[in-house]
Amino acid sequence: MKAEKDGETRMTSLDKMLGILDLFDDGKTGVQLEDVMRLTQLSRATAYRYLQSLSNAGLLAPAAGGAYVLGSRVIELDRLMRLTDPLLTNASPVMHEVAAALGVNFMLCSYYGDKVMCADLAWPDESLVRVYERGRPMPMFRGAMAQVILSNLTPYQLRSIMLWHGDEIEAAGLGSNWDEFRATMSRMRKAGCVVTRGEVIPDLVGIGAPILDPDKRVLGSLVMILTEAGFARVDAAAMRRQVIEAAGRINERLANAARRTGVPTLAARPRRGSQRGTSSA
Repeated sequence: MKAEKDGETRMTSLDKMLGILDLFDDGKTGVQLEDVMRLTQLSRATAYRYLQSLSNAGLLAPAAGGAYVLGSRVIELDRLMRLTDPLLTNASPVMHEVAAALGVNFMLCSYYGDKVMCADLAWPDESLVRVYERGRPMPMFRGAMAQVILSNLTPYQLRSIMLWHGDEIEAAGLGSNWDEFRATMSRMRKAGCVVTRGEVIPDLVGIGAPILDPDKRVLGSLVMILTEAGFARVDAAAMRRQVIEAAGRINERLANAARRTGVPTLAARPRRGSQRGTSSA
């Protein structure tokens, strides 16, 4: 029993140390020792030790005024991810091909914890300002990029999310209780595509379809991005089919890669409760 308790203590300490990285966002690019003490509720000596451990790993770096900023190891990991991540390597070629053929902008999204992230962009229509960028977090409950992912989570995951984020779900119009939320998610999942209008950025329409692993677990979303004026000029049903077909090609590539290498692409697991809010576009 003692070993089990010791193991739990070590995991809790590791969670607290890695949680320091959650302090960083667009509005906070450096953290102080006091920030870490408030976050972890630990002593100055322990908080300092956590900062030193992250710095030794290259994830943080000391800066002027006693602050710590993100370290160079993050750049190295991002390069490695661009080269080896199965979602990126299998989805990006298809996305860029379809975007170029249609002359329409696309975004590839992934998720972790309680954040939906832009993973890559194909942006042939430069008349539309590039409002998204790789690594930018977006709302978990608004926009096609998020709702596609949400609707393809398991019932267990959805129930847990409803428990922790009921107010946000209701505010997004996805349901005021579990039965309504479950019905909305089921309807979106069966449609194979989600269309949202101005939910994240005014005047933009998103048409999204899920990216799935061979076991049908959701990995992310492929989203076509149009202005309201552009959406009015196209055949909406045809655009939905284009997105669904492109996502299907990506899913097939992922399945083929898994069979070829024997290495599955692991789906992320949503965090039960939000520790920090995501920034909205």
